[in-house]
Amino acid sequence: MKREEGAKIRSMPSGVPGLDAVLGGGLPEYSFNLIAGGPGSGKTTLAHQFMFANATVERPALYFTVLGEPTIKMLRYQRQFRFFDPKLAGSAIQFINLSAEVMERDLGDVLDRIVAEIERAKPGIVVVDSFRTIGGPHGSTERGSSFDLDHFIQRLALHLTTWEVTSFLLGEYAEEEQRNPVFTVADGLLWLSQATDRNSVVRKLQVVKIRGRAPMPGLHTFRITDNGLQIFPRIPEQTSKRAIPQKRDRLSTGVAGMDEMLDGGIIAGAAVMLTGPAGSGKSTIATQFMSAGLANGETGVIAVFEEYPEEYLRRANIRNPEVGKMIDAGKLALIYLRPLDLSVDEALFSILEAVDRLGAKRVVIDSLSGFEVALAPTFREDFRESLYRLVGTLTATGVTVFMTAEVAEAFAEARFTTEMVSFITDVIIVQRYVEIEGELRRVMAVVKMRGSNHSHEFRMYKVTANGIVVGSTLTEYDGILGGSPTLRSKVNGASPEQKPVKSEPTPRTRVPKVAKARRGK
Repeated sequence: MKREEGAKIRSMPSGVPGLDAVLGGGLPEYSFNLIAGGPGSGKTTLAHQFMFANATVERPALYFTVLGEPTIKMLRYQRQFRFFDPKLAGSAIQFINLSAEVMERDLGDVLDRIVAEIERAKPGIVVVDSFRTIGGPHGSTERGSSFDLDHFIQRLALHLTTWEVTSFLLGEYAEEEQRNPVFTVADGLLWLSQATDRNSVVRKLQVVKIRGRAPMPGLHTFRITDNGLQIFPRIPEQTSKRAIPQKRDRLSTGVAGMDEMLDGGIIAGAAVMLTGPAGSGKSTIATQFMSAGLANGETGVIAVFEEYPEEYLRRANIRNPEVGKMIDAGKLALIYLRPLDLSVDEALFSILEAVDRLGAKRVVIDSLSGFEVALAPTFREDFRESLYRLVGTLTATGVTVFMTAEVAEAFAEARFTTEMVSFITDVIIVQRYVEIEGELRRVMAVVKMRGSNHSHEFRMYKVTANGIVVGSTLTEYDGILGGSPTLRSKVNGASPEQKPVKSEPTPRTRVPKVAKARRGK
């Protein structure tokens, strides 16, 4: 049977960045919704954002408060948010305090007051905060009341749906109470929670149900700032409509010798991993990669985790003053991602926003080691999955991603470069230190490159004032991979006394947790 056009339910914008995508397109008009969660989870702020985004003088919003504190106290804090418009308060948005009715009368009289106010104002939005406190501390009325809280909610819901208003009931519930029969009455149920892990607190939202919509599944992190709530939707759903470009050109790394090792450069849209110990020049190569793109007319984004952007930019400008000029010209974005309790979705949101704004073709993440440290503990346990989602989302747009990671194991034991991220990355380049004739030398090699030939040589390189310079190969040495290089004799293939080349111990630095994960995790 063909669906009638009149049967389509209009969607209302939530006023909360990211929430409409999670809801599957916005909140259905005239729906009856519950916003549940513990104290301080953001229920009141979410309801206010919706009201200020939708209320008008012709179709006002009624906000019923049954809290112990007066309305003026609540508004004192809510007006600190940027979405709060004083011109709407008292006209398009009307606040009604029911504390006196709740304390002196039974639930029947409370319901009568709500009904009378709705009939008077003819609102488009109704909020009751917090409806659970109407029934006392345990969700039930005192002895002698005319009916209990469940009956009250059912009668209130009947009135609200009959009046064709979009309504919200705010209530404090614990996780184990999700089977409460009150939830079956609602068209939509939004659950706000706070996950605590040691000194870290992460806010999460789940759309438990929403009638007439196909919401995003799972938990979505959010943050409360001066702008109110901001939701960071889970990554896979964000990229479902993104087209993967078919053209894959070669991109220069900005390091001539490295381009030779990569058979002409990196394939556009690839994910590149550069690993090495502290001081091996990872950030320098990453900056040269970005500078090469800028010189070719491309735009880019650099996300830094380990140092302040001012210091990162100062060092980058020493080698290439064009980096700072490109930022001023809007060709390059430098993002500092090191807030407390960072989530992978929040990090990707910031990067994607900059990519979309600039039309960026190159992204540098410096470094994954710092990224893991910046994550809230609850996300570090799934760091490998987070990395997969992060890289997959960016490369799906055709962006070339260049990542650095610090490792501290000996080269032969650096499982981080092969076991844990080999399926995520297209190109893996490793760096390490060796001691040759009493001098500390740096060497690099290309371990993997999908869809292309590449050099299998170890090549020495230097970090100079002008950047990385790749030098000669180490074909005259054996045992580099095992960590104990030895110089071969070149006379008639004989093997007289061999000169040992010692592996320089890498400084004791933190290893990303992913390097220690077991196979299959």
